[in-house]
Formats: sequence, C-alpha cells, structure tokens
Amino acid sequence: MKKISVVIAGRHQTSISLEAEFWLELQNIAKEKHQTINEIITEIDSLREHENLSSAIRVYILEYVKNKKNGA
Repeated sequence: MKKISVVIAGRHQTSISLEAEFWLELQNIAKEKHQTINEIITEIDSLREHENLSSAIRVYILEYVKNKKNGA
C-alpha cells in the first residue's frame, strides 16, 4: 500500500492510500490525458457519490482500462 498526499480542487489536501499497481496505472492515465494526478483525483472526487475516495479511484481506473480495451 502506498500513501500519497494530493490536493483536490486546488484547495483541499488529503492523503490517499492505494496499492502500487493502482498508483502506476493512475500515473499512466494522467500522462495519456495530459493531466496531473491532482486534476484527475479532483475529477473523480467531483463525480463520486458515497464511496470513499480510494475506492472511487480504483473504480475509475478499472472503468478507464475497460473502456480503453473496448475502444471507447
């Protein structure tokens, strides 16, 4: 498990714990989308409903990878 501090919406600092594999994939997504990790996490945070942020990030990564695989 890897813990990293991030800033959400440029103003709210928090720490997120994710497995190293998820952090690596999140970095790859950020590079593909030409965004920072903070920008992606801000986007995920704004779309989530009730799950905690780490879970929302894992789901976002899973959906991103599945959509990419399916050509979406």
